[in-house]
Amino acid sequence: MLKTAAHKWNFQPKVNSNIQKAYIKSHKQPRILIVSMRGFQSEAFRSAEYEFEDVINSFDYADLLSPNYVPSLKSQIKKKVANCTGLALNKSNLLRSGCEELVIDKEYDLIFFICQHFWDLTCINNIKGWRDKCKKAVLWIDEIWAKELEDRKTELCFKLAKDFDYIYTTQSESVNAISQLVQRPCYSLPYAVDAVKFCPYPQVPQRHIDVYSVGRRSPMMHNSLLKLTERDNFLYLYDTLKGLEMRNYREHRTLYSNLIKRSRYFIANKAKFDSGNQTGTQQELGSRFFEGAAGGAVMIGIPPVCETYTKHFDWADAVIEVNNTTDIADIIAELNTQPERLVKIRKDNTINSLLRHDWVYRWEEILNKVGLDNTPEMLIRKSYLKNLAKMVSIG
Repeated sequence: MLKTAAHKWNFQPKVNSNIQKAYIKSHKQPRILIVSMRGFQSEAFRSAEYEFEDVINSFDYADLLSPNYVPSLKSQIKKKVANCTGLALNKSNLLRSGCEELVIDKEYDLIFFICQHFWDLTCINNIKGWRDKCKKAVLWIDEIWAKELEDRKTELCFKLAKDFDYIYTTQSESVNAISQLVQRPCYSLPYAVDAVKFCPYPQVPQRHIDVYSVGRRSPMMHNSLLKLTERDNFLYLYDTLKGLEMRNYREHRTLYSNLIKRSRYFIANKAKFDSGNQTGTQQELGSRFFEGAAGGAVMIGIPPVCETYTKHFDWADAVIEVNNTTDIADIIAELNTQPERLVKIRKDNTINSLLRHDWVYRWEEILNKVGLDNTPEMLIRKSYLKNLAKMVSIG
């Protein structure tokens, strides 16, 4: 499914007249082709990727290509035969994902494909003409651990990445392993967030949720918080279902951002902190940190020990660390006696998100690498983010 996005942010930023004139003159044919998995996968953990795609569409000229899953028995048999043959013959071009076949019949300056899982790469085999019609090609692989690249199936899938000019990954310690395997330039690109959507300003909501926890959690922290709810007037919001899929990605993301903006504390742990078999000793910075900070919550948890975290969350109290010997209830009780400190933490988290961790900054980095200019709409968004950060600082 090919769509020209009309998604725009719901604000009217104040910008100088020169930028405004450039904005009016800038409308033209889409220069970017975004390949999205949204028509194929609906797991909640993919929501950050779909948000990235939509935000790009709000400040750049893009078409969205979203292959749909084909559930027919014939399609599934063809997929199984193709994959068995591809694995047996070690030919990645034979692998199939089960999505419909599509043809690119327009020319683009850049094709951008976001993959959450290595097997998403096989969708590219069902898109005909993508390399011929696109001057540059960038792959962003959301999560791939260096240890996983030792698996033969993963290695075979990654051969499909050799047709991309540049590869980005959120997993900084996987960069060298990917580059060596694929023989293409690979760079670290951390998560970000729609900082406008998640920002608790200009309409500052009441924070009625005491602690908000999403996804994987520490049993020790969880039990401690459950006990706290039993003895105090304390609202602890956490997942009670397993394997959640989104009915509507945008509604899910809106609810999620609104809950963070109404939470006093937010649990943020290093990515896959409880999955040593998959990650080995590798520690990485997950999306929760960016989302919690952008919503202005006080983050409590287990941050990763890695350069990426140190670089991107380098302000005081970005995360209040918890270890296996500390009761999180005691930490929260101590923090509650320091209201001025809590106000500063929330402001610092929000301001740093607006000035450093909006998706526009990540997209700007990609455009610089492939040699494409920023759009006037990007300048407008960056100007608005700065104005919003000023509002937070004096609010």
